[in-house]
Amino acid sequence: MTPASRPVLRPPGQVIEVARTLQDAGFEAWCVGGAVRDALLGLAHLDWDLATSATPPEVRRLFRRTIPVGIEFGTVGVLDRDGRMHEVTTFRHDVKTDGRHAIVEFGASLDEDLARRDFTINAIAYDPIARRLHDPFGGQEDLARGLVRAVGVPDARMREDRLRALRAIRFAARFDFAIDPATWTAIVESAPYLTRLSPERVRQELDKTMEQVRCPSAALARWRDAGAFATLIPALAAVPDRVLQAVDALPVPDRPTRPLRKPLRFAALFSELDGKGAEHALRALRFSNQDIAVISSLVGRWHEHGEQLTVQLRAGTVPEPPALRRLAASVGRLRVAAFVRLAAARWHRQDGIEARLVRTLHRALLRTAFRDPIEIADLAVDGDDLRQVGVMPGPALGRTLHRLLAAVIEDPASNARETLLALAAQPVGDDAAGGERNGRA
Repeated sequence: MTPASRPVLRPPGQVIEVARTLQDAGFEAWCVGGAVRDALLGLAHLDWDLATSATPPEVRRLFRRTIPVGIEFGTVGVLDRDGRMHEVTTFRHDVKTDGRHAIVEFGASLDEDLARRDFTINAIAYDPIARRLHDPFGGQEDLARGLVRAVGVPDARMREDRLRALRAIRFAARFDFAIDPATWTAIVESAPYLTRLSPERVRQELDKTMEQVRCPSAALARWRDAGAFATLIPALAAVPDRVLQAVDALPVPDRPTRPLRKPLRFAALFSELDGKGAEHALRALRFSNQDIAVISSLVGRWHEHGEQLTVQLRAGTVPEPPALRRLAASVGRLRVAAFVRLAAARWHRQDGIEARLVRTLHRALLRTAFRDPIEIADLAVDGDDLRQVGVMPGPALGRTLHRLLAAVIEDPASNARETLLALAAQPVGDDAAGGERNGRA
């Protein structure tokens, strides 16, 4: 990256004010980390962190409003005049680490502080007052080459913090960078030790990959090839490329108004499993109950219906109306659109499946789901109606309602009160036996 081509770094004015306050008090103050990296790449970054020679007590004395966000690690949150927090961390070096958490010591130099960072592209400092860069490990060259490379000895960096193996993979995918061969070797050798990471941190790293990377398949393939899946999510140890490519076919979850986008990407990732298998893996990763319910339901319905739908579309047809109603009832009215998007992702680039037919299926299934009776609440009768004609409360009532729904799904015209009551009066199987026990027969 030549000086002429280097983007101009423009930290927010509030960040410059924080740095100026520190420097005016006789301390060093540098912008560090992802904001510097992204600015050099010409990307926007909201959070500008600072590193300083001031100790946490000295930082707190200099600023009127502070938050002790990580005092033991040297980090103080400084609130600017608009109430926005900026993390200010004292120069430090590691004294001891367990592979995830470090004991740090203050009094380090800027170079010592940068030396403890993970990758060269994240070990560049910028003085926003003097407007100069400090790059002792060649991070700018690696940005220009498109390379993720560990600072110093790669194996040592991975041993200090096992999360770095997963972060390297995410950065490479996010920026479409290569991974330095020695760094990749250290990542592979680190894979068996990734159990040092909490399930929450593993899930967060996957979340960031799904949120930040337009085509996550490259990152997910590296998780698999490095052995990270085998250690952390054994069900995905041999996940095939076609499944990872399905994740790429789904949009980035970059809008709060599209809350299903991220769960859909996870549903594609786990779509080779059945619903129970997906639920088990998601629960182990501490996903929320809501996300587990949505993702495992979509995976389960794909596992149940995907093969038959694939055969039909390859044959050039879509399901007939009764089959569409059964499918919509199985998937659930509010998840039909998400299910078809998952199916379309799985069919992406598959030979013999025309996009035109997928669109036809999508329209037909949505129309069916929101026009036809496919749920018990859509029936022309309810539990009170059935009790009035002698159906006893309890399991028999539930079985009867499901029997009526099955009849209505096959023939929506039968969804009339008198028709359904007549059908309910016909004992079938266990209902007949239950009627005899309850004195109805």
